Amino acid sequence: MRSFSRFSLWLSVFALIFVSGLTAQDIQVPVIEDGQAQIIPEFEDPENWIRHDLWVETEFDTDGNGKPDRMHVSVTRPQQTESGNLKLPVIYETSPYYSGTARPPYDFFWNVEHEIGEEPPVRTEGPEVERRGNRPIISNSHIRTWVPRGFIVVHSSSPGTGLSQGSPTVGGENESLAPKAVIEWLNGRANGYTSPDGDEKVEANWTTGQVGMTGTSYNGTLPLAAATTGVEGLEAIIPVAPNTSYYHYYRSNGLVRSPGGYLGEDVDVLFDFIHSGAEEYREHNRRVYRDSIIANGIDRKTGDYNDFWAGRDYLNEMENLNAPVLMAHAFNDWNVMPEHSYRIYKALKEKGVPSMIYYHQGGHGGQPPLWLMNMWFTRYLFDVENGVEDLPRSWITREDDERDQPTSYPDYPHPAAQDVTFYLSGNAPERGTLSTERTRGVGTESFIDNVSFDGTALAKANWTNHRLMYVSEPLSDSLHISGVPSITVKLASSKPAANLSVWLVALPWEEGRSAQITDNIITRGWADPQNHASLTESEALEPGTFYTITFDLQPDDQVIPPGQQLGLMIFSSDQEYTLHPQPGTELTVDLDGTSLTLPIVGGF
Repeated sequence: MRSFSRFSLWLSVFALIFVSGLTAQDIQVPVIEDGQAQIIPEFEDPENWIRHDLWVETEFDTDGNGKPDRMHVSVTRPQQTESGNLKLPVIYETSPYYSGTARPPYDFFWNVEHEIGEEPPVRTEGPEVERRGNRPIISNSHIRTWVPRGFIVVHSSSPGTGLSQGSPTVGGENESLAPKAVIEWLNGRANGYTSPDGDEKVEANWTTGQVGMTGTSYNGTLPLAAATTGVEGLEAIIPVAPNTSYYHYYRSNGLVRSPGGYLGEDVDVLFDFIHSGAEEYREHNRRVYRDSIIANGIDRKTGDYNDFWAGRDYLNEMENLNAPVLMAHAFNDWNVMPEHSYRIYKALKEKGVPSMIYYHQGGHGGQPPLWLMNMWFTRYLFDVENGVEDLPRSWITREDDERDQPTSYPDYPHPAAQDVTFYLSGNAPERGTLSTERTRGVGTESFIDNVSFDGTALAKANWTNHRLMYVSEPLSDSLHISGVPSITVKLASSKPAANLSVWLVALPWEEGRSAQITDNIITRGWADPQNHASLTESEALEPGTFYTITFDLQPDDQVIPPGQQLGLMIFSSDQEYTLHPQPGTELTVDLDGTSLTLPIVGGF
């Protein structure tokens, strides 16, 4: 990062507004109050913004035409930057979605109706994506927020989408190198051109070269991808609900598991969904990337972790990441699940990179409060010593609060959280008990897999032989869970393979409860018992033999009110997430070898 002394001059520079004829004494950039960049009246009117586009040359050729791919980039900046007397930092978002995606019906997802461990039915190829969008505007996101506050906003389309050349790879190296090239161009180290194939260059002589990136979901993944390259000039990022590992997005502890709301999606499905680039290269891109690299790597038969998945896991690429990171996520995001942000945040702390995390209680998406984002970008893009480093590391929206009114904590998980282990006593097919007191010799209980019943129906049932449920006594006081719960299950299966699903719920099940706590679900997790010994190699189960598997549930920070009960539900196929084998597999759980561990603030 550049030092404050280097930029102290331009921070207080007065820009000559050449259009209106104002003098250098008439405007100051930035205007800072309470550590945040304030709106500058001269920058507010969109009629006075300059908007233009260009193509930035990268260091890769993924469409196979023998020339480096160029990324389509658009710029929105105050007209006062045109004279060259005023240079401003950049807020940058890149995406594969800007230029259109596949339209319904989504009949090209994988068919999940088959037995575990079998070759899945052949998938129907996705439709041709109809490219949309008009030059020079790629997107209008962030513009009205940041341009009036003294920032330039830049957008780019990902490789193989829109007017960007190349091919999608869904987590491949080019998705990291593409935004890197744009940042290099903003710093004068890469070439930009007025056209996708011409040689007329465009220079970014209106920026300081200090860049901050943000975005949500896939658009939140790409700032992290860019940061792992260590590119000079990327000073700070704010990833919102980022997918930090495609394995964790499409698999769970060896299990083939779909992201919430997209049953049967996988890397190749997403490739088809976003492939909106030049028609003449689509056949090449599908053949080389979708039908070769991706098809040979995703392994929907075993769900094992392999080199393909390792290459799409940003936790493995942290060595060069030095840009300060403000993570944002939701505890009830069952699409890109909350573990995605936490695993990176944990690694950032261990690495010593300035970092902060914001969580809310809702679903997918939801950026941090504007004041917090403003302080983050003001500190690292304007180099204003605003004290953001001294703020608490964790910001969590409590259950009944608005998203922009989070409660601060020293860190996440809460430093006062202590692991508390709960044990099971049976009463199947009715509800058993969940207690911190361990009773030996409680035996085994069995249930029959039947994907015809969804998780909600199973959790609400007082009596069913399709799941096991263990319930605590009503809470006498509020219970604050903060951190990553884990479970150990000792089980046997009547077949060589079976799904394993776990929900932790709050009971009694209340219809119509606020979506802030996602209809009674506290957290959940999934695993493949065949991977009990190794994530990289499945082992067929010997029917009737007991195996022990330990795995994490999704991170959480939730306050359970007095009077409610904790309910641990163990079942097999999860209708919304897992494969759908034929009903009938019997799973038997050894209660003596099964336990739940919860991180509880202040203990239990």
